[in-house]
Amino acid sequence: MLDLENDGITEGSIPKALLVLAAPLLVQNLVLVAQQVVDVFWLGRLGGEAVAAVGLNFPILGLLSTVAIGTSVGTQVLVSQRVGAENPTAARRGAANGAVVGVVAGLLVGFVTVLFAREIVGVFGAEPAVTEMAGSYLSVYALAMPILATSDAFEGAFVGWGDSRAVLYVNVVAVGLNVVLDPFFIFGWGPFPELGVAGAALATGVGFAGGLALAVGMAVRGRDGFRLDREVLVLRRADMGEVIEIGWPTAGQHVGAQSARVVMVAVVVAAGGSAALAAYTIGARVATVAFVPAIGLQQAAQSVVGQNLGAERPARAREATWTGVAIAAGALAVVGAIQWLVPDALTYLFVPDASPAELAYTVAYLEILAYGYPAIGATYLLQAGFNGARRTRTSMIATLLQYWGVRLPIAVGGVYLLGWGVLPVFWAVTLSNVAAAIGLAVYYRHRAADGMNVRAAREATASAGGD
Repeated sequence: MLDLENDGITEGSIPKALLVLAAPLLVQNLVLVAQQVVDVFWLGRLGGEAVAAVGLNFPILGLLSTVAIGTSVGTQVLVSQRVGAENPTAARRGAANGAVVGVVAGLLVGFVTVLFAREIVGVFGAEPAVTEMAGSYLSVYALAMPILATSDAFEGAFVGWGDSRAVLYVNVVAVGLNVVLDPFFIFGWGPFPELGVAGAALATGVGFAGGLALAVGMAVRGRDGFRLDREVLVLRRADMGEVIEIGWPTAGQHVGAQSARVVMVAVVVAAGGSAALAAYTIGARVATVAFVPAIGLQQAAQSVVGQNLGAERPARAREATWTGVAIAAGALAVVGAIQWLVPDALTYLFVPDASPAELAYTVAYLEILAYGYPAIGATYLLQAGFNGARRTRTSMIATLLQYWGVRLPIAVGGVYLLGWGVLPVFWAVTLSNVAAAIGLAVYYRHRAADGMNVRAAREATASAGGD
């Protein structure tokens, strides 16, 4: 079984609940990583400028995705707590209203981005050819934002319910379409036009649409007791307000992180040019692969914590958080060791004709990144403990301090004040990850001892009983 009955989450083995719920999510995240890897793989055949153009967009796409992430987390936590409180009707209604929030937010963000795409990528000061390709990619990608945000809301609802297999199916369809269509749209195979970098964005958008169609179909038909019928298809301001209240700090958290990454890209370009930017892009893609175990466990832990709080089991919610921290930190330590051993091979996998400068930068970045992987795992799971208790603002503040209080000062100081080249940027990433893990661990222990989960359980019960 790749999903759990409700009593499997609120009773029994916590490691089993986390791992069984996380398994499809881990595969789902690997599938999403495959999408990014395939994009870079095919675009690498167009040359380093095409890869750099995607790298230029990487932090911007992260900023755009915040609306989807916030909606997803808000919907997931709301649904999970109501399921734990044994009010499935309220949980399903919360899912429907979360989807509406996703549609509206995605439309607003996508429309503004399409209007100003080329101006947005122009702020980095990259070479004109790279900037032009990046603008084309962003314009096409932004059109898919309403689809992405709505799909993520459905995914959050499925995971909150305890059905992580549904999310896997949605993403297999979305990424499968993307992978198949990539070379056709990029190179103009067969009857398709040759769109280059913009073709990769178009393939991604078509994939999102296919995944959303499947998600809607499963929700309307029904899975494991989760079904959106006429009874729950009612717009309620209170439900939408709870989704936004829970989710907006998560969106703010990612805006803070991604806006810092935008500045980091500018610093990378200033310190090392296109070669350093290509290295930063490859490092980000490889690191995404490494984060997969932690991301899957974080998503699972948010549901486990949320359902246990809804069931008025605060001690079990706290135990689930620390168990997840141990599993994630251990798993990423293994991944980091592997990455540290084979950085050259990973570089050539993405850019077969990498220049000596690109190779040197990328190898250095991959080695430095690997040292902080256990801290990344711990950070994701500690944030899940706060998020599942509706304390998403804590995760937001921690992330803002991580990026703006630690990462950027180290990077900017090393590059502009000390003149040490691009290496301080790479070390800034790892040092900030370690600082975030230590700070969150100390604060979570303090807040849990102070009754945070007990209060969160009362809030969850009140929300579920508000019908």
